[in-house]
Amino acid sequence: MTEHQASRFERGTDGPKVILAGVDGSESSMRAAAYAAGLARRQHALLALVYVQPVMTAGAALGVPVAETTDEIAQDIAADISSSAERLKDIYDVRWEFHTFRGDPYTGLVSAADELTADAVVVGASEQAGHRFVGSVAVRLVKAGRWPVTVVP
Repeated sequence: MTEHQASRFERGTDGPKVILAGVDGSESSMRAAAYAAGLARRQHALLALVYVQPVMTAGAALGVPVAETTDEIAQDIAADISSSAERLKDIYDVRWEFHTFRGDPYTGLVSAADELTADAVVVGASEQAGHRFVGSVAVRLVKAGRWPVTVVP
């Protein structure tokens, strides 16, 4: 085996090493995080929780403090997750990290999955009615065909 082959990242050989869950504070995303935590615990994988901060150029152009608002949302989500992890630490042992990325949800999750070398992606089902017709982030991730994607209702 050459040095290049030994250091090359390979998906799916010995079970997942990193399970990524997209979180945005919605009920379905928090259920997805809980489901992903169970998968990570059983597989002894790292749980990477990712919040994608939207970039709202229109709001920023009008002087609305968009970055501060999305930073607060990220901090609230991280605090909720930390609180839950602290309550369950004696029952479940899950290694986890919280990451934020900027952009639209699909592009942010793709970037996160690539950067964190995710083996699987877990997201909550969209709670927006229009996504049934236009397509949701979950559907776009599945169509990308780059990772196993689990959509939690």
